[in-house]
Amino acid sequence: MEDTLIDSLIDLAIAEDIGDGDHSSLSCIPESAKGKVRLMVKQQGIIAGVEIAKRIYRKLDIYIDFEVLIIDGTPVKPGDFVFTAEGKIHSLLQAERIVLNVMQRMSGIATQTNEYVKKIEGTKAKILDTRKTTPGMRVFDKIAVKIGGGENHRMGLYDMIMLKDNHLDFAGSIENAIIQAKNYLLKTGKNIGIEVETRNLNEVERALSVGGIQRIMLDNFNLENTRLAVKMINGRFETESSGGINLDTIRGYAECGVDFISVGAITHQIKSIDMNLKKV
Repeated sequence: MEDTLIDSLIDLAIAEDIGDGDHSSLSCIPESAKGKVRLMVKQQGIIAGVEIAKRIYRKLDIYIDFEVLIIDGTPVKPGDFVFTAEGKIHSLLQAERIVLNVMQRMSGIATQTNEYVKKIEGTKAKILDTRKTTPGMRVFDKIAVKIGGGENHRMGLYDMIMLKDNHLDFAGSIENAIIQAKNYLLKTGKNIGIEVETRNLNEVERALSVGGIQRIMLDNFNLENTRLAVKMINGRFETESSGGINLDTIRGYAECGVDFISVGAITHQIKSIDMNLKKV
């Protein structure tokens, strides 16, 4: 499914940018002219999107010669050259802005994710992304998180049951929501996990009493209650801390012994990494 989403997004980006033709290139460069460009990084960070860039060029022109100089996930500094692309100039220019838009954003996400990952080194916790992504860009955002050393939470509403506060309230209780979710899986034969969000220690205890779930989320818990909740759960189910956790506080939550920490900011509060594509 990931490949299908990537292809669809690339097709959309091409249609959005090129429309009925790149009239700037058509007006002043012969259709048969050939050339070469290379991507240069202008800021320090973690490079991401090289393989996506390759697919963009190949989608526009299968005859583009694409040479990778630095692979995805590599720390880069200003002046580093990441790849070269050689072929018809029209194709190179059509791809330019699409490639830069994708790679600048993906590299920004990978860089920020890596900052969080480094903050919790030495603990068992793993950084998770969320569904707080730019609509339509989720597959690229989540690939970038992985490149930066994080892990993907669910891709969408279809690959995990996640019982959040509104689900619990509309279902009438945390117990009823969990029971109904388990019955739904039995009825449909779907093999997906159940995660339940808890808002206090009482809800943790109630979730434990029902059981049959994969993970318990500790939403907006302070450090003391996080430690108590981890002790209560005692390894019976996976644990995830979430809610307003930042670079300054994340180490403390990791040291409480949780398995995962989800951070929406790694995909919705990012700074793109500056880079350019120039003629060689």
